Amino acid sequence: MQFEIKYDEMEILRTVDALRRAVEKARGEGLSIGLVPTMGALHRGHMSLVERARRECDVVVVSIFVNPTQFNNPDDLLTYPRTEQADCAMLEAAGADFAFVPSSEEIYPEPDTRVFDLGPVAEVMEGAMRPGHFNGVAQIVSKLFGWVQPSRAYFGRKDIQQIAVIRRMAAIEGFAGEIVPCPIVREADGLAMSSRNTRLNAGQRAIAPAIHRALLDAVEACKAGESVEQVRRRAVDAIDAVNGLRTEYFEIVHPDTMQPIACWEEAPQGAIGCITVYCGEVRLIDNISFTPVKP
Repeated sequence: MQFEIKYDEMEILRTVDALRRAVEKARGEGLSIGLVPTMGALHRGHMSLVERARRECDVVVVSIFVNPTQFNNPDDLLTYPRTEQADCAMLEAAGADFAFVPSSEEIYPEPDTRVFDLGPVAEVMEGAMRPGHFNGVAQIVSKLFGWVQPSRAYFGRKDIQQIAVIRRMAAIEGFAGEIVPCPIVREADGLAMSSRNTRLNAGQRAIAPAIHRALLDAVEACKAGESVEQVRRRAVDAIDAVNGLRTEYFEIVHPDTMQPIACWEEAPQGAIGCITVYCGEVRLIDNISFTPVKP
């Protein structure tokens, strides 16, 4: 039998019932609730979400759960880093009130067979490369939204397409809470912070910042008047020229629909460049905003 653990000022909750009791008590007191869903292996990027939730909400709930239904590659699931003790220490220091750290059996006492009509936002880029991934994301986030009923839920913009998918899921399910995108947090050399970065060896870590450099160069090329296809090709060529890096895709998309654009005029408020690159066997994602120069 598992018991709920008191972790200094932060409670670690391992059951859905305990989570529900905690948030129902807070809601009954008229308190706002911020939710930060994570898969653990936390870093400063995650902490920026927790800190923002702490500033904007009365109660902060952080989930740590490596969700099996969003992994289309079994090896990726097996190798995903799991660092619960360190994660909980970081969350307590950041001021989280509750860490929800369930088992797979607690989340999925029986298979979740729901299939969400996520539409075009889930069919391109990550949706095309990782079949079933976004449906798995929708499954777990919809469960968390249902149990917590957050006033606000916080997600990092590194996973920009995922945010669009979650907005779609929330509209389908009728969740009323605000979805709050938060800026990408980067290392000093520009590499987007990611739990997967821990899998990079020293040589891979040294070359990985070339991804962000190529994106910055792409933004400058856009400002200089290059076409969408010229900018896209420029970034891919720059990355693939680095021994040890291989671009899986680089798409320049509309920020709302996530659909690739053919010309800058198709995204008058600015497009998003979304990229996935293999650094050795480690799959890294990043993105950058384009604000085309008006003629």
